[in-house]
Amino acid sequence: MSGAALGLEIVFVFFLALFLLHRYGDFKKQHRLVIVGTLLAWYLCFLIVFILPLDVSTTIYNRCRHAAANSSPPENNSTAVVTPVPSQHPCFKPWSYIPDGIMPIFWRVVYWTSQFLTWNQLQTIGIAAANTWGLFLLVLLLGYGLVEIPRSYWNGAKRGYLLMKTYFKAAKLMTEKADAEENLEDVMEEVRKVNESIKYNHPLRKCVDTILKKCPTEYQEKMGRNMDDYEDFDEKRNAYPSEKTLVKLHKQVIYSVQRHRRTQVQWQILLEQAFYLEDVAKNETSATHQFVHTFQSPEPENRFIQYFYNPTVEWYWECLLRPWFYRILAVVLSIFSVIVVWSECTFFSTTPVLSLFAVFIQLAERTYNYIYIEIACFLSIFFLSICVYSTVFRIRVFNYYYLASHHQTDAYSLLFSGMLFCRLTPPLCLNFLGLTHMDSSISHKNTQPTAYTSIMGSMKVLSFIADGFYIYYPMLVVILCIATYFSLGTRCLNLLGFQQFMGDNDMTSDLVDEGKELIRREKRKRQRQEEGENRRREWKERYGHNREDSTRNRNVHPDPKESNFSDINTNWSSKYTRANNKTERDRIELLQDAEPLDFNAETFTDDPLESESGRYQPGGRYLSMSSSIIFDDV
Repeated sequence: MSGAALGLEIVFVFFLALFLLHRYGDFKKQHRLVIVGTLLAWYLCFLIVFILPLDVSTTIYNRCRHAAANSSPPENNSTAVVTPVPSQHPCFKPWSYIPDGIMPIFWRVVYWTSQFLTWNQLQTIGIAAANTWGLFLLVLLLGYGLVEIPRSYWNGAKRGYLLMKTYFKAAKLMTEKADAEENLEDVMEEVRKVNESIKYNHPLRKCVDTILKKCPTEYQEKMGRNMDDYEDFDEKRNAYPSEKTLVKLHKQVIYSVQRHRRTQVQWQILLEQAFYLEDVAKNETSATHQFVHTFQSPEPENRFIQYFYNPTVEWYWECLLRPWFYRILAVVLSIFSVIVVWSECTFFSTTPVLSLFAVFIQLAERTYNYIYIEIACFLSIFFLSICVYSTVFRIRVFNYYYLASHHQTDAYSLLFSGMLFCRLTPPLCLNFLGLTHMDSSISHKNTQPTAYTSIMGSMKVLSFIADGFYIYYPMLVVILCIATYFSLGTRCLNLLGFQQFMGDNDMTSDLVDEGKELIRREKRKRQRQEEGENRRREWKERYGHNREDSTRNRNVHPDPKESNFSDINTNWSSKYTRANNKTERDRIELLQDAEPLDFNAETFTDDPLESESGRYQPGGRYLSMSSSIIFDDV
């Protein structure tokens, strides 16, 4: 197993980063350099989180081995600190042991590659600056995530909370959607003017064609119809835009099209969520315990899952089990948050050891339970990273930085998120090692450091930072957690005019009512569409074959006279005999198949081009359709 765990996690983390990038990015439309750079940044940051527990277990084994080799106290060095080895627990290799020399090289490659994507300073100053700035952001994001993640699951268990929040999002998204459509129309108008002014033989025509390729298809077709490629340009007569203006217009087109497409996709997704939550609210009082959907999907995506996740199972999960599951999960996450906050405020205390993370790791170190050590380290750092990274995914800086799922994130946001991850992950891991007292600058012990600390920097790079900022700044997480719990940031945004979801706010109630009406309107529209499709489907099933047979029979007549009289008799009986039947009368009105005939027509010809006032019939005859004969028939 030597090095096997390291190789497996390297492969697993790569596919995890690739999956998340595929969810938020668009491989087909975005530049390859953007995809590769973002994938590399995410991959390296996630790799640090997953590999660090292996480094901890390997370091503990190396300490044990070193202590066993130097069990006798030194003669001339009375101040050296030696870790005693319990006789009942001899040293043995962990299942995920990594040979000596691999981890330092691995961390050196990972760290400097990730830092190359964001920083360009000298080594010592760069490490101190990067870790300090990263810790500053880390505490801000961590204080928000420690409270918001458990609270989101607790609120998700409340009946009607998610539905009200969805209505609120619908009202805000509709405003953004309308603004995006208006912005797209304005930009397309500018493109149209440029397209009409710069002709086919102008030197900048290639730039205009590049801009047109970024426009939606319907606008490209509309502009192509109005383009006269045979008109030459005249520099003296017309004032043409410069290349700098076209570059600016190109950026506006990319931004407006991306924003319009994103709002359209998000609106459809939000509609599906609202419809499903409304179905959950309706099915909660169902006596049959069968989940009934308002809109049924035509074909299930996965028949295997559909077989086990039947309406009965879906009702018990959505209406009965999921609220309790969310409550239990919220309580567990709250306990983790309390442990993190307590440890952040007490990790500098070594005698006694107050950090709960350090207590758990030291208890396992005494028995050399490497599996427990790795699991405890992984769960701890995974929870910390989830609190930090989830906040990064939720941040929205106006419309410049915005991570949107379903492949709707633009290139700038992907690259910006990669830079944030590269800046946050190293100080996150250093903070975790400080919480567990695996950093010698915190534990104040002369023990072997982890390979991560030796390569990626320690908290004792600069004394005034190590003794002050690194010790006391993480305590601010308490203040940030309190501010997040009372939603101080949300209230400030509301005062500034940025509407946020708050249950005790008049503006929130107005937006909820507005969103509810929007969802109701969309539901009525979809119901009308489904009813129309059902009526067309029923008509095809009931009358489709009969109509095809009658049309095929009318097309084949050996005798033209016989054919004419047969058609006349058929139409006569259809109009005056079968029209008494209600079903047939409805069919005739729907299809407009019964047409008045001119029985006084004297000319019957096989050539449909001889007359311009008639209608071609399958039997080859031409009938007059003048308005006077129509009124006479009536």
